[in-house]
Amino acid sequence: MVAIRSKREVEKIAESSRIVADSLDFLEDKIVEGVTGMELDKIAEGYIRSRDAEPAFKGYMGYPATLCISVNDEVVHGIPNDIPFKNGDIVGIDCGALKDGYYGDHARTYMIGNVSQELQDLVNTTRKSLKIGIDQAKAGNYVSDIGHAIQTYVEEKGYSVVRELVGHGIGRNLHEDPQIPNYGEPGRGLKLKSGMCIAIEPMINLGGKEIYTKPDGWTICTQDGKPSAHFEHTIVITEQGGNILSNGTFTG
Repeated sequence: MVAIRSKREVEKIAESSRIVADSLDFLEDKIVEGVTGMELDKIAEGYIRSRDAEPAFKGYMGYPATLCISVNDEVVHGIPNDIPFKNGDIVGIDCGALKDGYYGDHARTYMIGNVSQELQDLVNTTRKSLKIGIDQAKAGNYVSDIGHAIQTYVEEKGYSVVRELVGHGIGRNLHEDPQIPNYGEPGRGLKLKSGMCIAIEPMINLGGKEIYTKPDGWTICTQDGKPSAHFEHTIVITEQGGNILSNGTFTG
C-alpha cells in the first residue's frame, strides 16, 4: 500500500532530506583529486550526526558505510574505500539520513578535475533527466510517465537506462512502494496522488544497460566497463508537479 503523507509527515521527510542535501553540500569542496571515499564517508557521518540524525545506509541490510560512492563504471552501491580519486573520474555519491522516524535520500554525480567532454555530457544528461522525470511526477499522472520521460530523453542522446535498479517510495522506511522505474510505456502502473513521497533516481550508462554485482555483494557495475552516472531527489507529489524535498540549506 502506498502512503499518502500528512503535512506533518511531509515536513519530517523534508527535514531528513535537507540534512542529506546539506551533507553533500558540506562535502562538495572536498570531493577532489587525491581524496578517498573513506575520508568522505567519515566526514559525512560526522555531519549527519551533528544534525541529530542517523546515517540511513549504515547497517541497512548489512551495508557497512554512511555513503555509497560509485566511481566511473560503478553504477551504484559502491562501498567507500582507500583508493584516491583521479583526475578525470566521475564519482556518484548517494546519501541517506534518518531523523524522527522519517528518511531522506539524495544522490549526485561529481566530476573530478578535467573530465572528458564525453563524460561531462553523460553527467549533464543524467542530471537533466532527473528534472524531466520530476516534471512528470504530478497528481493524475502514472508512475510509468516518470520513467517514460527519462528513458525517452536519454535514449535519444544515445545512452542506456539501467533496468534492474529503480526509484522508490520513501517515508517511515528507506524503501517503500511504489517502485519508480526509469523506463517504460506511459500511462501504466499506479496513478499518482498528492501527498505521495517518492525518490526518483535515474542511473544512466554511457554504453549498454547491462550490469553485474562485484564479489563484495554491493557494488553494481556496468557489464561493458563504460561509465555510469546517477542523480536522485526525494520529492512529494502535488497537483502542480513534483516538489523537491532534498534541496539543501547549507551555507558554509
